[in-house]
Amino acid sequence: MKWKPKILDVYITKKFMVTFFVALLLIIGIIIIFDLSEKVDDFVQKKAPIQAILVDYYLNFIPYYMNMFSPLFVFITVIFFTSRLAANSEIVAILSCGVSFHRMMVPYIFSATIIAMLSLSLNLWVIPRANSVRHEFENTYVKKRNALATENVHYQINPGEYVYVQTFSRWNNTAYKFTLKRIEGKNLLSKISAESAVWDSVARNWHLKKCFIREMENGILKDKVYLREQVDTTLPLTVEDFYRRNNTVQDLPQGELTNLISIQELRGDKDIKYALIEYHNRFALPFSAFILTIIGVSLSSKKKRGGLGWNLAIGIALSFSYILFMRFSEMFVFTDTMPAGLAIWLPNILYAIVAVVLYRIAPK
Repeated sequence: MKWKPKILDVYITKKFMVTFFVALLLIIGIIIIFDLSEKVDDFVQKKAPIQAILVDYYLNFIPYYMNMFSPLFVFITVIFFTSRLAANSEIVAILSCGVSFHRMMVPYIFSATIIAMLSLSLNLWVIPRANSVRHEFENTYVKKRNALATENVHYQINPGEYVYVQTFSRWNNTAYKFTLKRIEGKNLLSKISAESAVWDSVARNWHLKKCFIREMENGILKDKVYLREQVDTTLPLTVEDFYRRNNTVQDLPQGELTNLISIQELRGDKDIKYALIEYHNRFALPFSAFILTIIGVSLSSKKKRGGLGWNLAIGIALSFSYILFMRFSEMFVFTDTMPAGLAIWLPNILYAIVAVVLYRIAPK
């Protein structure tokens, strides 16, 4: 027999979804107003086209901030309209008609699933591309940056292989004062110093010019020390690595982000932390919709003397603490206290335990 939603399911789902999206759109509108008032001087000074402001910036601004604030407004939404149902004795009437508390949760979980799937879709496909366009707009019309050179770049390109570049020019894709070291344990095996390294975009290799090459054995200088006017070499390092910033991982589609993690793991690159945090955040954030929905219903399904205001205060406090905990948990990754997967999912794990405890108490 095919299951059909009841009037109760439609009623709660409609309340949930309408309240959630109306509240979310209102806060996004407020954020846009504040953001525009902060950046309007930059727009005018750098003569940003109106179309670019509206399409390239604010149209791509909305998905990012809508997804960022979705946990907060899932919780507030559930607290708000469930408290009103409880205050109007509607929940008492629902339970008095033989509908169990667990059955009443079905439309809530269904609504949370829609929001979670929407958030996941935004994280995997929409937001990375939107961030790429938005960041390019910010770099052109908002942020002050040195667009021509990057200084003092260190990279580990393979275990035991290190590259240092004093200056990288984006104007001609050339690295100046280029050094490549190969180290085993504490011993320096070889060192190549070049006046410049020019990126060949066709052959996808580097032309090292005016090279000074030294070869070592157990840290002792060998007899072979020689100069070369030019050495062509292929390294697991491309010009794209010099354009990459720590927040560039936010611009990468899921497939490219996964490939970047694989490359950085092979290199032993310390900057892999940024990519791992972004990777796990894309999945952990949508899952919060279920946890916060269960906590919200469990807290607000009973009529309280303090009324709606008290429930909202609790909801806002818990949702903010959840968001802050998610941001704070990233510090565990940067300090090497926890693996990225555990650190990013830790808020979900702890709040899931809280949700289970509250859910077991709520029917009583």
